[in-house]
Amino acid sequence: MTKVVDFRIIGLDCAEEVAVLRSALAAREGVLNLDFDVLHARMSVSFETDLISESDIVSAVAATGMKARPWDRQAVREDFWPRRGREIMTLASGVLLATAFAVHWVSHGFIDALTAGGGHADHVFPPAVLLLYIGAIVAGAWFVAPRAIWAARRRRADMNLLMMIAVIGAAAIGEWFEAAVVAFLFSLALLLEQWSVGRARRAIGALLDISPPTANVIGLADHSLHETPVAQVPVDSIVLVRPGGRLPLDGVVHAGHTAVNQAPITGESMPVEKQPGDDVFAGTINGDGAIEVRVTRASADSVLARIIHMIEQAHGRRAQAQQWVDQFARYYTPAMIAVALAIAVVPPLVWGGWGIWLYRALVILVIACPCALVISTPVCIVSGLTCAARNGVLIKGGVFLELAGSLKAMAMDKTGTLTAGHPRVQTVVAIDSLDERELTAIAAALESHSEHPIARAITRYASETGVSAPAVERVRAVLGRGAQGRINGRDYWLGSHRLVEEKGLDTPRVHAEALRLEDAGHSVVIIGDDAQVHGLISVADHIRPESRCAVQDMKDAGLREVVMLTGDNEATARAIAAQAGVDRFAAELLPEDKVSAVEAMVIKHRRAGMIGDGINDAPAMAASTLGIAMATMGADAAIETADVALMSDDLGKVGWLIRHSRRTLTVIRQNIGFALGVKAVFITLAFMGLATLWMAIAADMGASLLVIFNGLRLLRGASPR
Repeated sequence: MTKVVDFRIIGLDCAEEVAVLRSALAAREGVLNLDFDVLHARMSVSFETDLISESDIVSAVAATGMKARPWDRQAVREDFWPRRGREIMTLASGVLLATAFAVHWVSHGFIDALTAGGGHADHVFPPAVLLLYIGAIVAGAWFVAPRAIWAARRRRADMNLLMMIAVIGAAAIGEWFEAAVVAFLFSLALLLEQWSVGRARRAIGALLDISPPTANVIGLADHSLHETPVAQVPVDSIVLVRPGGRLPLDGVVHAGHTAVNQAPITGESMPVEKQPGDDVFAGTINGDGAIEVRVTRASADSVLARIIHMIEQAHGRRAQAQQWVDQFARYYTPAMIAVALAIAVVPPLVWGGWGIWLYRALVILVIACPCALVISTPVCIVSGLTCAARNGVLIKGGVFLELAGSLKAMAMDKTGTLTAGHPRVQTVVAIDSLDERELTAIAAALESHSEHPIARAITRYASETGVSAPAVERVRAVLGRGAQGRINGRDYWLGSHRLVEEKGLDTPRVHAEALRLEDAGHSVVIIGDDAQVHGLISVADHIRPESRCAVQDMKDAGLREVVMLTGDNEATARAIAAQAGVDRFAAELLPEDKVSAVEAMVIKHRRAGMIGDGINDAPAMAASTLGIAMATMGADAAIETADVALMSDDLGKVGWLIRHSRRTLTVIRQNIGFALGVKAVFITLAFMGLATLWMAIAADMGASLLVIFNGLRLLRGASPR
């Protein structure tokens, strides 16, 4: 039987450890697949239970010097030694190093303490000082040596093995001070790296872990409040959310009116009015009105929980830059060992001075540590994904975050993307003595029993304009044409232009007005009686207020072409395209036609995205370089369908996404360039004899911290316009 188990790995703080764990487990019989999330110290293992057990996996991890525990998303209280052991041993190493140097200084002078060793006969370490330096080395290497031994046994060079070779080599040539300094500084570097990665975990957790732990459930029998853990609240329960409180679960407003700050989920800057029947999400913030919410999803299935899960999983879909770094590091470390070996052997054979060149080779081994390089991309990617989620843009992996910045063209659906997705009344035209309000009242009365979208648009318009629909009798639908009924003792009908022609009431004025509105892309409803036409009402899907600015923003972000694709008629498509400001449009398309259009754009521009509603546009999104789903049909559909989901249906976030992607890639390039640059400089200095071991380890430690903090800057990315 196949089983997938998640483990929390104690000691997993760097991509280098991922390679160690892969080496330890990937070749084991029964292990099918391994996935890692460095930022959350998680390892997911798919395995055959009849070939390998969970305890076998835990033992294999323990052999690498790390520990595996069953995954729990909540913080795990570690034992004292795993939690504080590295701090204690690093502190002990530093204290012993300082004490050894101080004792040597007091007994033999500062210069002698600083330059002792190296084989000089007149610079011999006092026994007490030597023991203190050895103690500093042992304490500093306490957590490094087991991993180095593991790497050596498997003939796999990693940073732990590099450091141990450098420490042992320095001690072998009598550089006890240098050996102790390297052991201490490397231990300190690992401690600082552990702290900085922990800081990233806490920062990301603070952004996403926003749902309250309990909910005030209203009892069905006595209506009393019961404070219940959210994980135990069943679907269809009614919960009370007080003013200013966070919503504990997804649901529908059951009673009450309020405004909800949905920024944690959708990134919307302004609160959204909510009334009975409206959807609300866990983690959002209630305004100044108490509301009762009927729970529609369990806590594990809420939109927030799914966003958190997808952010945690997204790191596995690695960007090309991250894949390149991992591939580079795989060959880089063995190559640097070969370079160091060559420097230790070749120059002495030519010029002599074995001790000098061996020391320089050790310096190169230290600076060759690839940690700053391999940590440079994961922090950037996860920070970029988290910042996007915080702004209502859910990206399903680093590879898609990277792709967004490379887009050259964008295709988009009309209905539900550029437009709101539901029609509304655009124009009311009176033909005879009836005014616009009277026409609206008659139309609303005749359409009051219909569920057709045009009927709902007319009744909604009447309600919004304060028009009351009169009582109607003998209402019946005219199949495919409209409706008719008696109002105040008089028969009226409502229908299409074709119905007017069939009744023989299509006067030149009526015909001209109907054609004018139809050419503008509107659906026309005509109202009349048996004697004449009284007026016309035009209904059309309306463009989103932000669509034109959003399209221009995409162009400003660097897109060469923005295209609208729709199955609607030519006249409607032309009208919407003109309002939206797209470069061109294609109308009356079937789903397969949209796929062909997107494929043609990909061929033309190489990188072309597709924005749709996440359901009927799925084939076209799959054919594009990057599929972006509007949450028009609900958050579930949007999350599941495409590579990117805009949680608030705000088209304006597409331009922001493109800029955010490019900013993320810029920071990644900065980190890679800086990490490689530091190494190149110090390798050159080491070859020239101008760099020491402690200088090399300090530079590597500084580079690691700088790339981490540079990546964390992405958490503070600018919000969408």
